[in-house]
Amino acid sequence: MIIWLTIIAAGILTYATRLSFILFYGQIRMPSLMERALRFVPPVVLTAIFFPELLLNDGNLFLSFGNARLLAGMLAIVVAWRTKNVVYTIVIGMLALWILQFFFS
Repeated sequence: MIIWLTIIAAGILTYATRLSFILFYGQIRMPSLMERALRFVPPVVLTAIFFPELLLNDGNLFLSFGNARLLAGMLAIVVAWRTKNVVYTIVIGMLALWILQFFFS
């Protein structure tokens, strides 16, 4: 029973925390420096998620033309930059990864 109460309490606290940002966003004026800094949060978080997958192999830095993930990621970055289309980026990146993994393994 205590496990269920803990899960429910954690859910309520998470919901309340997120709801507070939604409710108070228009009512509280943040300093302009903080607003500018918060614009960089999504790219930084995404970078922290995918860069280790591209650059590390078994915990070691793997910068080589034999790194299929790095090459496919670089291609996906170019596609995203040129097309600004998420679907094209994902499709081209995944196809490149599968083709490169086929040839490198």
